[in-house]
Amino acid sequence: MIIVSACLAGIECKWNGKAAPCEQIIELVKAKEAIPVCPEQLGGLSTPRPPCEQKGAKVFSKDGKDFTLEFEKGADEALKIAKQFSCKKAILKHKSPSCGCGKVYNGTFSDKLIEGDGVTAKLFKENGIQVITENDLI
Repeated sequence: MIIVSACLAGIECKWNGKAAPCEQIIELVKAKEAIPVCPEQLGGLSTPRPPCEQKGAKVFSKDGKDFTLEFEKGADEALKIAKQFSCKKAILKHKSPSCGCGKVYNGTFSDKLIEGDGVTAKLFKENGIQVITENDLI
């Protein structure tokens, strides 16, 4: 079983209330080979919600509010689901402060990327789950 970012499965759960549908992910979910999760919703954040970026080990909204605890809670909940279904692989939304893998925004809200992983991607990796993004499917 694969765990995937819910927005990639066509669920409107991104910060802006939209989805980021990826046909390959949608097909995996339809075939019951993947489970969609939104760590940010699992952490208690609403949809839509303020845009957030990582700055060091913290996650802040554009207006400076600290949402680190919500992102950490969401990552923990997503990991519980991954473990419950014995997921060994995750396909997550690139650049996201939760799901980004390899590159995330730098915390200045200037569209600049830095090396790093989102809160959930990092936790998954620490727990032996292989993480890729939708860009790795192409």
